[in-house]
Amino acid sequence: MKRVHSFNRFMNRRASANCRYQPTCYEHAANCYTHALLIVPAFVGMAFLHRLSDNSWERITAWVYGMGLCALFLVSTVFHIITWKKSHMRSVEHCFHMCDRVVIYFFIAASYTPWLNLRELGPLAAHMRWFVWLMAAAGTIYVFNYHERYKLVELAFYLTMGFFPASVMTSMSNTEGLHELACGGLIYCLGVFFFKSDGVIPFAHAIWHVFVALAAAVHYYAIWKYLYKAPSSDTLLDL
Repeated sequence: MKRVHSFNRFMNRRASANCRYQPTCYEHAANCYTHALLIVPAFVGMAFLHRLSDNSWERITAWVYGMGLCALFLVSTVFHIITWKKSHMRSVEHCFHMCDRVVIYFFIAASYTPWLNLRELGPLAAHMRWFVWLMAAAGTIYVFNYHERYKLVELAFYLTMGFFPASVMTSMSNTEGLHELACGGLIYCLGVFFFKSDGVIPFAHAIWHVFVALAAAVHYYAIWKYLYKAPSSDTLLDL
């Protein structure tokens, strides 16, 4: 019994349908720190890509991608801090919860932007450059109208937006980096299991944050290596 009681300190009961799970104090802390520690690296990563850019289009793309990455970790951290320390501020918490959901749509669009902007695409696939942002805007409208009402529908929207743009990536003449892109997508998908496991697995949401961080790192590496990294001297000699 003592072991069970000790274990329960790290996890509360699973929330009922259409209700939010209430994390323990330990889970609150883990939720905050797992993304707070990534804010500065995200800004450094954005600045690094910006420095590697050879033209204004690459610089704009680095800025868009970097801001999406930074916004994801920053908004998530602020939301979890407010939920933990300012739980009495329900209206502010509700606002940041919606912002936390909205920024995911724009983060997905921003993550695809380097590939869609800096790789040659076919005429039909090129439309995905603006269509991903249209989907992000549609997701924002959905959040403001149906926030927390249909959780499975919202999850389906995230997954659809995550996979649909990938359908045009195979049309690129240069497919370098797609394996890393697919690997990152798989990590996100595996993390969804923990995203839906609050009240079943202790620190489930923090574990989800770790999966997000790992997937984002894989995608950043691919963007740096295949879209921004300068060709090596050996490659230039071969040319």
